[in-house]
Amino acid sequence: MKGLFQRLLDSLGISGRDWAALLLALLLAFSIWLIHNLSLKYNDFLTVPVIAQCSIEGHSDKSSNSSPVIARCRTTGYNAIRHKTFGERHARTVSFKPEVMRHKKDDIYYVTAPDLQEYSHVMFGDDVTVEYFGSDTLFFTFPSVDHRKVAVHPVYSFSYMDQYTNAEELKVIPDSVTVYGEPGVLKNIDRVYTKPLKRSSLDTDIHGVVGLEHIAKVRFSTDQVGYSMEVARYVEMRGEVKVGTRNVPADKEMVVLPSKVDAILKCHFPLKGSPLESLELYADYDDFAVTISGKCPVRCAALPEGVISYDVDPFYVECIVRDE
Repeated sequence: MKGLFQRLLDSLGISGRDWAALLLALLLAFSIWLIHNLSLKYNDFLTVPVIAQCSIEGHSDKSSNSSPVIARCRTTGYNAIRHKTFGERHARTVSFKPEVMRHKKDDIYYVTAPDLQEYSHVMFGDDVTVEYFGSDTLFFTFPSVDHRKVAVHPVYSFSYMDQYTNAEELKVIPDSVTVYGEPGVLKNIDRVYTKPLKRSSLDTDIHGVVGLEHIAKVRFSTDQVGYSMEVARYVEMRGEVKVGTRNVPADKEMVVLPSKVDAILKCHFPLKGSPLESLELYADYDDFAVTISGKCPVRCAALPEGVISYDVDPFYVECIVRDE
């Protein structure tokens, strides 16, 4: 066979050295042809196993199973070969929005084809264009896990420009989160804290997003919350206001000493009307009934319109109760 091949080369006038060059040229030409064809785009069906990740209250955040996604795709020949060789063997973890994850029964949830397009780049990569999905519905199992809902406690330190203050308490949204973990760990958790917020010289409303402080061996339904707080310019008013009484039994009389206290109001600027005239302060008989000292805190029925906050001096008043 070797002799026949050599006679063929001799008849063509090709020497051993020329034969090596010819072989190299053929190999180079084939490589160029292969690279060119693999760089062209083709349509083909590709498959990828998907593990779902989603925040579902009372359940694990990751599915215990994978579900195959089949799609008609357009991509280069190289990408198609690479995907069929390696992509079909390794599951992709895809984070789905809770609103697209529908409940079927028990721990089983599903996603329909129309909702998959948004996640196509995660499943198949940015260099693959999905024309349509062959998979109609993907089913996932999210095992139930121990959990409880706890309040979010904001941690903050604010300072304000002169004549500015907070017009409301700092709000966090959501004001509670679900925590997941071992029962022995969860029983000791009654709240979670935000990372510290620090602002100085505030003179305008603030809002933003802040993370939650991590707790070892515990997962949160969300790792961050929104916050907002109204900041307002204020003017201060001072004056004496009479202290009334409330919830006094019909057969009793309660006397308050002193009968008037100094009130300090922080009001929105510019000031409208005279809030001191409509400020209603009182001592509650229910407070007196449980006190030992006979002193009751001065309470406010409702802040008049435009009042941000108030303070009184003294805060506690002497109460004397006698039968009528």
